[in-house]
Amino acid sequence: MSTRAGTRGRVGIVGAVKIDLARLHGAWMEIVFPRQRGRGHSVMGKWKPETLPQAITYYGWYLIGALGLLVLYPLAVFGLATRFYASKLDSTATRLGVVGVTVLAIVIWGLLSLVAYLELPWNSFLAVAAASSVAVVSTTIAAVSSKYGGRATTVLLAYPFAMTAIFLPPVVAALVTPSLEPYVLEPSYDFAAWLLDNVLFVGGANEFLRENYELEGAAYAGMWFGFSVSTGWFLGLLVALANLVRPSPDSGDDS
Repeated sequence: MSTRAGTRGRVGIVGAVKIDLARLHGAWMEIVFPRQRGRGHSVMGKWKPETLPQAITYYGWYLIGALGLLVLYPLAVFGLATRFYASKLDSTATRLGVVGVTVLAIVIWGLLSLVAYLELPWNSFLAVAAASSVAVVSTTIAAVSSKYGGRATTVLLAYPFAMTAIFLPPVVAALVTPSLEPYVLEPSYDFAAWLLDNVLFVGGANEFLRENYELEGAAYAGMWFGFSVSTGWFLGLLVALANLVRPSPDSGDDS
Protein backbone atom coordinates (compact mmCIF):
# COMPACT_ATOMS: atom_id res chain seq x y z
CA MET A 1 0.00 0.00 0.00
CA SER A 2 2.81 2.42 0.86
CA THR A 3 4.49 1.72 -2.50
CA ARG A 4 1.30 2.53 -4.37
CA ALA A 5 0.80 5.70 -2.35
CA GLY A 6 4.40 6.76 -3.05
CA THR A 7 3.93 6.12 -6.76
CA ARG A 8 0.82 8.29 -6.82
CA GLY A 9 2.70 11.05 -5.04
CA ARG A 10 5.35 11.04 -7.80
CA VAL A 11 3.06 10.87 -10.83
CA GLY A 12 0.89 13.78 -9.74
CA ILE A 13 -2.84 14.34 -10.12
CA VAL A 14 -3.07 13.50 -13.84
CA GLY A 15 -1.09 10.30 -13.37
CA ALA A 16 -3.20 9.32 -10.34
CA VAL A 17 -6.38 9.85 -12.36
CA LYS A 18 -5.01 7.61 -15.11
CA ILE A 19 -4.19 4.91 -12.56
CA ASP A 20 -7.68 5.14 -11.08
CA LEU A 21 -9.38 4.99 -14.47
CA ALA A 22 -7.27 2.01 -15.53
CA ARG A 23 -8.13 0.22 -12.27
CA LEU A 24 -11.86 0.83 -12.64
CA HIS A 25 -11.97 -0.04 -16.32
CA GLY A 26 -9.89 -3.16 -15.77
CA ALA A 27 -12.32 -4.29 -13.07
CA TRP A 28 -15.20 -3.67 -15.48
CA MET A 29 -13.54 -5.70 -18.25
CA GLU A 30 -12.86 -8.62 -15.88
CA ILE A 31 -16.59 -9.03 -15.27
CA VAL A 32 -16.79 -10.69 -18.69
CA PHE A 33 -13.23 -11.29 -19.89
CA PRO A 34 -10.27 -12.97 -18.12
CA ARG A 35 -6.89 -11.43 -17.30
CA GLN A 36 -7.76 -7.76 -17.78
CA ARG A 37 -6.67 -5.92 -14.63
CA GLY A 38 -3.05 -5.29 -13.65
CA ARG A 39 -1.53 -7.63 -16.25
CA GLY A 40 1.38 -5.37 -17.26
CA HIS A 41 4.04 -7.53 -15.59
CA SER A 42 2.26 -10.88 -15.83
CA VAL A 43 3.84 -13.77 -17.71
CA MET A 44 0.53 -14.67 -19.33
CA GLY A 45 -0.29 -11.06 -20.23
CA LYS A 46 -3.72 -9.56 -20.89
CA TRP A 47 -6.31 -11.60 -22.74
CA LYS A 48 -7.07 -10.32 -26.26
CA PRO A 49 -9.88 -11.26 -28.65
CA GLU A 50 -8.88 -13.59 -31.46
CA THR A 51 -12.03 -13.79 -33.59
CA LEU A 52 -14.35 -11.18 -35.06
CA PRO A 53 -17.29 -12.01 -32.72
CA GLN A 54 -14.92 -11.88 -29.74
CA ALA A 55 -13.57 -8.51 -30.92
CA ILE A 56 -17.07 -7.04 -31.36
CA THR A 57 -18.09 -8.20 -27.87
CA TYR A 58 -14.79 -7.15 -26.33
CA TYR A 59 -14.68 -3.62 -27.72
CA GLY A 60 -18.40 -3.10 -27.23
CA TRP A 61 -18.00 -3.96 -23.56
CA TYR A 62 -14.88 -1.76 -23.49
CA LEU A 63 -16.85 1.22 -24.87
CA ILE A 64 -19.73 0.76 -22.41
CA GLY A 65 -17.24 0.78 -19.53
CA ALA A 66 -15.47 3.86 -20.85
CA LEU A 67 -18.76 5.77 -21.13
CA GLY A 68 -19.78 4.63 -17.65
CA LEU A 69 -16.56 6.02 -16.20
CA LEU A 70 -17.58 9.50 -17.38
CA VAL A 71 -20.34 9.32 -14.77
CA LEU A 72 -18.79 7.06 -12.14
CA TYR A 73 -15.36 8.61 -11.74
CA PRO A 74 -16.55 12.09 -10.63
CA LEU A 75 -18.79 10.30 -8.12
CA ALA A 76 -15.79 8.30 -6.94
CA VAL A 77 -13.83 11.52 -6.38
CA PHE A 78 -16.72 12.85 -4.30
CA GLY A 79 -16.72 9.53 -2.46
CA LEU A 80 -13.02 9.95 -1.65
CA ALA A 81 -13.75 13.34 -0.07
CA THR A 82 -16.69 11.82 1.84
CA ARG A 83 -14.49 8.96 3.04
CA PHE A 84 -11.83 11.41 4.23
CA TYR A 85 -14.22 13.41 6.41
CA ALA A 86 -16.08 10.29 7.53
CA SER A 87 -12.76 8.77 8.64
CA LYS A 88 -12.09 11.87 10.75
CA LEU A 89 -15.45 11.50 12.46
CA ASP A 90 -14.92 7.76 12.81
CA SER A 91 -11.53 8.25 14.46
CA THR A 92 -13.12 10.68 16.91
CA ALA A 93 -15.91 8.18 17.60
CA THR A 94 -13.32 5.44 18.09
CA ARG A 95 -11.49 7.51 20.70
CA LEU A 96 -14.73 8.31 22.52
CA GLY A 97 -16.20 4.82 22.19
CA VAL A 98 -19.88 4.03 21.73
CA VAL A 99 -20.68 5.13 25.27
CA GLY A 100 -18.79 8.40 24.84
CA VAL A 101 -20.52 9.17 21.55
CA THR A 102 -23.90 8.46 23.14
CA VAL A 103 -23.14 10.71 26.11
CA LEU A 104 -22.01 13.50 23.76
CA ALA A 105 -25.24 13.19 21.77
CA ILE A 106 -27.27 13.28 24.99
CA VAL A 107 -25.49 16.48 26.04
CA ILE A 108 -25.97 18.23 22.67
CA TRP A 109 -29.60 17.30 22.09
CA GLY A 110 -30.35 17.53 25.80
CA LEU A 111 -29.36 21.18 25.69
CA LEU A 112 -31.79 21.70 22.78
CA SER A 113 -34.53 20.02 24.82
CA LEU A 114 -33.67 22.16 27.83
CA VAL A 115 -34.01 25.34 25.78
CA ALA A 116 -37.35 24.05 24.47
CA TYR A 117 -38.48 23.31 28.03
CA LEU A 118 -37.64 26.85 29.14
CA GLU A 119 -38.95 28.72 26.10
CA LEU A 120 -41.79 26.68 24.56
CA PRO A 121 -45.18 25.36 25.63
CA TRP A 122 -45.35 21.86 27.04
CA ASN A 123 -46.59 20.16 23.86
CA SER A 124 -43.89 21.86 21.80
CA PHE A 125 -41.26 20.80 24.31
CA LEU A 126 -42.46 17.20 24.06
CA ALA A 127 -42.06 17.32 20.26
CA VAL A 128 -38.49 18.62 20.52
CA ALA A 129 -37.64 16.12 23.27
CA ALA A 130 -38.98 13.26 21.16
CA ALA A 131 -36.94 14.36 18.13
CA SER A 132 -33.84 14.73 20.31
CA SER A 133 -34.38 11.22 21.67
CA VAL A 134 -34.56 9.91 18.11
CA ALA A 135 -31.30 11.74 17.36
CA VAL A 136 -29.57 10.17 20.37
CA VAL A 137 -30.75 6.67 19.45
CA SER A 138 -29.76 7.25 15.81
CA THR A 139 -26.30 8.40 16.87
CA THR A 140 -25.81 5.29 18.99
CA ILE A 141 -26.97 2.96 16.22
CA ALA A 142 -24.65 4.70 13.76
CA ALA A 143 -21.70 4.37 16.14
CA VAL A 144 -22.38 0.69 16.87
CA SER A 145 -22.88 -0.13 13.17
CA SER A 146 -19.66 1.63 12.20
CA LYS A 147 -17.59 0.05 14.98
CA TYR A 148 -18.81 -3.53 14.90
CA GLY A 149 -20.33 -3.94 11.43
CA GLY A 150 -18.71 -4.51 8.08
CA ARG A 151 -18.88 -2.32 5.02
CA ALA A 152 -22.43 -3.42 4.13
CA THR A 153 -23.70 -2.66 7.63
CA THR A 154 -21.99 0.71 7.59
CA VAL A 155 -23.69 1.64 4.31
CA LEU A 156 -27.12 0.27 5.29
CA LEU A 157 -27.24 1.57 8.87
CA ALA A 158 -24.41 3.85 9.98
CA TYR A 159 -24.68 6.51 7.29
CA PRO A 160 -28.53 6.79 7.28
CA PHE A 161 -28.79 6.95 11.08
CA ALA A 162 -25.98 9.50 11.27
CA MET A 163 -27.78 11.73 8.76
CA THR A 164 -31.05 11.31 10.66
CA ALA A 165 -29.37 12.44 13.88
CA ILE A 166 -28.20 15.60 12.10
CA PHE A 167 -31.32 16.62 10.18
CA LEU A 168 -34.39 15.56 12.15
CA PRO A 169 -34.22 17.55 15.46
CA PRO A 170 -33.76 21.01 13.85
CA VAL A 171 -36.76 20.38 11.59
CA VAL A 172 -38.96 19.35 14.50
CA ALA A 173 -37.74 22.35 16.48
CA ALA A 174 -38.74 24.61 13.58
CA LEU A 175 -42.20 23.02 13.45
CA VAL A 176 -42.94 24.11 17.01
CA THR A 177 -40.97 27.37 16.99
CA PRO A 178 -42.42 29.98 14.60
CA SER A 179 -39.27 32.14 14.74
CA LEU A 180 -37.28 29.30 13.12
CA GLU A 181 -39.70 28.80 10.23
CA PRO A 182 -37.98 31.23 7.78
CA TYR A 183 -34.64 29.51 8.37
CA VAL A 184 -35.72 25.86 8.21
CA LEU A 185 -39.23 25.27 6.86
CA GLU A 186 -39.29 27.81 4.03
CA PRO A 187 -35.95 26.58 2.59
CA SER A 188 -37.26 23.04 3.04
CA TYR A 189 -40.32 23.90 0.95
CA ASP A 190 -38.14 25.39 -1.81
CA PHE A 191 -35.89 22.32 -1.69
CA ALA A 192 -38.89 19.99 -1.96
CA ALA A 193 -40.18 21.94 -4.97
CA TRP A 194 -36.76 21.67 -6.63
CA LEU A 195 -36.65 17.91 -6.02
CA LEU A 196 -40.11 17.46 -7.50
CA ASP A 197 -39.29 19.49 -10.61
CA ASN A 198 -35.75 18.24 -11.26
CA VAL A 199 -35.37 14.78 -9.69
CA LEU A 200 -38.74 13.12 -9.03
CA PHE A 201 -40.28 13.90 -12.41
CA VAL A 202 -39.36 10.42 -13.62
CA GLY A 203 -42.46 8.27 -14.02
CA GLY A 204 -44.73 11.10 -12.89
CA ALA A 205 -43.71 10.70 -9.24
CA ASN A 206 -43.84 14.49 -8.74
CA GLU A 207 -47.44 14.69 -9.96
CA PHE A 208 -48.48 11.82 -7.68
CA LEU A 209 -46.87 13.46 -4.64
CA ARG A 210 -48.38 16.88 -5.39
CA GLU A 211 -51.87 15.42 -5.85
CA ASN A 212 -51.86 13.22 -2.75
CA TYR A 213 -49.72 15.02 -0.16
CA GLU A 214 -49.36 18.49 1.33
CA LEU A 215 -46.01 19.63 2.68
CA GLU A 216 -47.10 20.94 6.04
CA GLY A 217 -46.74 20.02 9.68
CA ALA A 218 -45.35 16.56 10.33
CA ALA A 219 -44.82 16.06 6.58
CA TYR A 220 -41.68 18.18 6.89
CA ALA A 221 -40.25 15.72 9.41
CA GLY A 222 -41.21 12.81 7.14
CA MET A 223 -39.58 14.51 4.19
CA TRP A 224 -36.29 15.08 6.01
CA PHE A 225 -36.30 11.57 7.47
CA GLY A 226 -36.64 10.13 3.96
CA PHE A 227 -33.99 12.51 2.68
CA SER A 228 -31.64 11.53 5.53
CA VAL A 229 -31.95 7.82 4.81
CA SER A 230 -31.56 8.18 1.04
CA THR A 231 -28.64 10.61 1.43
CA GLY A 232 -26.96 8.27 3.90
CA TRP A 233 -27.25 5.35 1.47
CA PHE A 234 -26.01 7.54 -1.38
CA LEU A 235 -22.94 8.69 0.56
CA GLY A 236 -22.25 5.15 1.72
CA LEU A 237 -22.33 3.88 -1.87
CA LEU A 238 -20.01 6.68 -2.95
CA VAL A 239 -17.53 5.66 -0.26
CA ALA A 240 -17.82 2.02 -1.42
CA LEU A 241 -17.04 3.20 -4.96
CA ALA A 242 -14.08 5.20 -3.65
CA ASN A 243 -12.80 2.07 -1.88
CA LEU A 244 -12.91 0.26 -5.21
CA VAL A 245 -10.86 2.99 -6.88
CA ARG A 246 -8.43 3.55 -4.02
CA PRO A 247 -8.71 1.04 -1.17
CA SER A 248 -8.18 2.63 2.23
CA PRO A 249 -5.07 1.55 4.17
CA ASP A 250 -7.11 -0.59 6.55
CA SER A 251 -9.05 -2.39 3.84
CA GLY A 252 -6.35 -4.98 3.26
CA ASP A 253 -6.83 -4.74 -0.52
CA ASP A 254 -3.58 -4.17 -2.30
CA SER A 255 -4.66 -5.47 -5.67
